[in-house]
Amino acid sequence: MTAYANINRKKTASNSLEAKMAFVERFSLFSCLNLEEKMLLANQMEYREKTRYSFVYEAGENSDVIYLLAEGAIKIGSNSPDGKEVIKALIHPFALFGELGLVGETRRQEFAQAMKEEVILYTVKVDDLRRLMRQNFELCNRIMLYLGNRLTLAEQKMESLIFKDARTRIVDFIKDSVSDRGQRVGYEMLLRHSLTHQDIANITCTSRQTVTLVLNELRKLDLIYFNRGKILVRDLARLA
Repeated sequence: MTAYANINRKKTASNSLEAKMAFVERFSLFSCLNLEEKMLLANQMEYREKTRYSFVYEAGENSDVIYLLAEGAIKIGSNSPDGKEVIKALIHPFALFGELGLVGETRRQEFAQAMKEEVILYTVKVDDLRRLMRQNFELCNRIMLYLGNRLTLAEQKMESLIFKDARTRIVDFIKDSVSDRGQRVGYEMLLRHSLTHQDIANITCTSRQTVTLVLNELRKLDLIYFNRGKILVRDLARLA
């Protein structure tokens, strides 16, 4: 079987109602839906693939769909007038993004871009998800909490920029990422990621050179070990 045929077979399988239902069942946000509502949502979802580093959407595009991530990693960000990139959030599988259309955004204010691997996702029209939220109060409540958490994280980042120095912001980013997505390996924590040093700089509002200096310093202190795509934290409590 040719590679093209394999790709088409994979796409057909992922676009089947069975695959969509399996995805909805694993998506914790939708655990409050009954079977009929899950089936309705699955029927409304559209399958999409994006190659690595390609844009899912860009600033200025219509905010008429919500995205549900199945595989890969997405960065949400914006660009300053002088072209500097700021990464506002990293999205990992079984999370939604592009959700501001639910609260009145008509045009995207940010971009969403695939990182260093292919991305598989589903889209749902804003109007369809709004109808589902109106008939299921718990879903509405969960999505409002999700939006509130996004706002809280944005405020915390702003406070970090005001009150913390560059080194502390980088260390905090490592600690938060490991706590959220790290895997325990004995007494250590392993974080697998898709980030370059420039990406970490864009997240922490520092420079690539500063990120490299801080990571090398932490390695010399035997607090972390890192190579491409991995950060191993020796002792999370000592990382400061």
